[in-house]
Amino acid sequence: MASRLTNLMEKLKNIDADSMLVTSKANFFYLSNYYTEPHERVIAAFISKKTDPVILVPEMEVEDAKASGWEHKIISYHDHENPWQLLLEYVRKTESIPQSLAIEKNHITLDRFYSIQEVFPYTEFLDAKEILADLRVIKSKEEHRLLKKAAALADYGIEIGVKAIREGVSELEIIANIEYEIKKQGVQEMSFSTMVLSGTKTASPHGTPSTQKINPGDLILFDLGVVYEGYCSDITRTVAFQSISDEQRRIYETVLEAEREAIKHAVIGKPVGEMDQTARGIITANGYGEYFTHRIGHGLGIETHEYPSVTSKNSLPLQAGMSFTIEPGVYIPNLGGVRIEDMIFTSENGPKVLTKYPKELQII
Repeated sequence: MASRLTNLMEKLKNIDADSMLVTSKANFFYLSNYYTEPHERVIAAFISKKTDPVILVPEMEVEDAKASGWEHKIISYHDHENPWQLLLEYVRKTESIPQSLAIEKNHITLDRFYSIQEVFPYTEFLDAKEILADLRVIKSKEEHRLLKKAAALADYGIEIGVKAIREGVSELEIIANIEYEIKKQGVQEMSFSTMVLSGTKTASPHGTPSTQKINPGDLILFDLGVVYEGYCSDITRTVAFQSISDEQRRIYETVLEAEREAIKHAVIGKPVGEMDQTARGIITANGYGEYFTHRIGHGLGIETHEYPSVTSKNSLPLQAGMSFTIEPGVYIPNLGGVRIEDMIFTSENGPKVLTKYPKELQII
């Protein structure tokens, strides 16, 4: 954590901010190593050039924060107290009232911003988003290890789900089976709502699972991930139940080719957007361009969706240590859809595919 705080202090100089207030769950964890769900309460890290870093947590979480390894000052508060007023009292004592304070404008609510502005009325507020994104985009060896473990658990989730397929079982029953078995493996939580879609519902990229039952000839789409020691995974696989039509097979083969070719372009120095362009070109050439309706992927780490966004126009050069998904899809209303997604980690030796569950067409 010390190196992360040091790196953050260096980056503060780039925007002429003397302090930063970190309030999002993900960035708070990244800087403090304390993983918590704040609900409606305030958690925050105050980092200043003028004083040692301090975190702000509810009184009932002080011991948990210490146990996480935080060795600096902790300001705690009871539910009847104003945490921002306590922070003000601390910075007055340490003569570290910020003249310019970087905050997470993309996270903080307007109500909470007004509360902060009330205690720091003469402070200039800057945006911390870009600094924090740059800080987290390159993963360390330890982060790579955690992402690999999270990916392996996601593979296991797909394996459980595929084994649960049978005629008459519902989408929600399969989800229950996946989550019951996977949490036995020490998973903290799922990284997002587990998705199992069947039949024509697979044509909805973000469809909602229901009590709909599996029938012969259905495509079945799984999209799931877990949180392991604070790090997320994300995988999608699509299988067929008992049989598959010629059109469904052609869609599957197109998506698989697009995904494999896009991965080949996950090479250091190439622009992020080239992966999307490559997959989109293959899908379009096969006549399905209008049915590929989303970007090809997103950054992945402490959050399921983080920087960078893997869109066709993103010119950011790939660097070693980046982690993201590649997930092309084709979705045709009233017919069905196919998506295949893997977690990718960039290295000097080429892209590493962290998710290993087979992606050749399976007819269950």
